[in-house]
Amino acid sequence: MSRPGQDLLVSIDGPVATLSINRPAKRNALTVAMWRELAEICAELDADPRLRVLVVTGVGPSFCAGADISSLSEDEAVLKQVVETAERALRDLAMPSIAKISGHCFGGGNQIAVACDLRVADSSASFAVPPARLGVIYSVGSTRALVELVGPAAAKRLIFTAQAIDAAQALRIGLVEQVVEPGELDAAVAELVTAILPLAPMTQFAGKELVNLIADGGDADAAFDRWAASWRLSPDGVEGPRAFLARRQPVFGWRPGPAEPDTR
Repeated sequence: MSRPGQDLLVSIDGPVATLSINRPAKRNALTVAMWRELAEICAELDADPRLRVLVVTGVGPSFCAGADISSLSEDEAVLKQVVETAERALRDLAMPSIAKISGHCFGGGNQIAVACDLRVADSSASFAVPPARLGVIYSVGSTRALVELVGPAAAKRLIFTAQAIDAAQALRIGLVEQVVEPGELDAAVAELVTAILPLAPMTQFAGKELVNLIADGGDADAAFDRWAASWRLSPDGVEGPRAFLARRQPVFGWRPGPAEPDTR
């Protein structure tokens, strides 16, 4: 999907896709073109029925240090739309997503991490929401996602002060779910992926959509009804209980595809 030298790289290993932000010389700072490409990549990943999990990471010592200010020549309204479209595309990705974070996770990098479902960081990671340093307004979508994750008071502190916090503090306020030592980050994310893959993908994909709809005040009941209709037609609805009664590991075969209803 990606070619060497690109600012966003995608590699696929079986059911796992890895999206790497690839500007290490710039601490992986994001250009407008990268935000646009992020939305396009998410659409391509969503269309691939092989995939079960996305891992998002940065090349080099930083996850992402924020926006490349020198590239932000777009009209403010256009830029807002581009960024929010990319954030929404990542958040609405059907499969579970995991941000693997080391080093700087500032600004746009923090927005990408928050848009993922889960965040695992090493102890070198630091986090900041810096719009107040630039005199710009944090968008509604980004603010809502941050508040949903850390709560109103912690979100206000991050926005008011623009101060960086370390990984331990990020864990305390719920900005990340796990912190490990730097040499353990790859193994921790691999362990999480390994825990996800053997389980029922329909349950995971449906659960992700329902959680997002509940958080957004959407129609979760209608989404549940659509998923339940798919489950009744799926062999996985029989395989799970049958394997449980036989005391064996279930083998789930459902994969998203063109025949599945669009539940997002």
